[in-house]
Amino acid sequence: MHPTLPAPAARLPGLALAGTAGAAALAVHALVPPLGATLVAVVLGFAAAASGRLPAAVRPGLAAAARGVLRVGVALLGLQLVLGEVLALGWPVLAVVLGVVVLGISATLLVARLLGVPPEQGLLVACGFSICGAAAVAALDGVRRSRAEDVARVVALVVVCGSAAMLAVPLVGAALGLSAEGTGAWAGASVHEVGQVVVAGGLAGGAALQVAVAVKLGRVLLLAPVLAVVALRTRREPHPDHADHHPDHPGHAEHHPVHRPPLVPAFVLAFVGLVLLRALVPLPAVVLGAAGQVQAAALATAMFALGCSLDPAALRRTGRPLVVLALAASGCVALLGLPAAFLVG
Repeated sequence: MHPTLPAPAARLPGLALAGTAGAAALAVHALVPPLGATLVAVVLGFAAAASGRLPAAVRPGLAAAARGVLRVGVALLGLQLVLGEVLALGWPVLAVVLGVVVLGISATLLVARLLGVPPEQGLLVACGFSICGAAAVAALDGVRRSRAEDVARVVALVVVCGSAAMLAVPLVGAALGLSAEGTGAWAGASVHEVGQVVVAGGLAGGAALQVAVAVKLGRVLLLAPVLAVVALRTRREPHPDHADHHPDHPGHAEHHPVHRPPLVPAFVLAFVGLVLLRALVPLPAVVLGAAGQVQAAALATAMFALGCSLDPAALRRTGRPLVVLALAASGCVALLGLPAAFLVG
């Protein structure tokens, strides 16, 4: 049987804590733009978990933030997508974007098997590194209901590796003699987080930022079909390995013996609906701006909650194979995305 859900009032302390931390992460990002709000929020969550001072009263709210609030943030990503700008990249660039996601996921899963990384962790790394970073990891968790410990580990790795790529791509692009637009296209095709792509495009200068964001949003657009495929495969699993109980795990109450997600999760439908709304209806700038702020706040709030779910001892137990897999996934995505630089530049 499913555990009884806590009453709404029981979630308020944790939601308030996560919301406050998310606001703090956004404030730090506003003051120091290279420090993405996702990175700051995750670090704050890790620090809170490491302090050992999180009271039990905040746990229900943190769990709600890590799932429910996260889904709001992922759905609102749809309003950031401008289909016209993505399609204007041209079919060769769009083919590279598709290759980054499809081949990136496939190659990462293959390397995960070779390294002996558990399939669930491998899938989290594959989707997070190939699509849109921590948001994709957490969105996949909404479909698969992975272990909170696994999700937090992969979020930490994707944030760290994406931050490194954010700084490396503009430098390597300059060393290779790529144009600003070419470097931006490479950043959009290979850097993990949307916010990190914005920083990388800004560092490349010129028209790089606009190209980088357009290419990146092409990858984000593929989040919906990937999640739908994963949900379909999950429904066909009679005994999914990710649903095993772990009674000694702090977050075991969040996992269920059998989890059969809907064919297309509601938040994925909302994401697609908002993409179409943005494409078909001329929305006022004030509406888009407000939605963007809510989306950023929701993701920052959820990332703090995910950070809080990681036991510091579990982080120290992160095995070398998982770290190697993360590095391999970053390298693979960077190589797959490099042709975009020459197609644009």
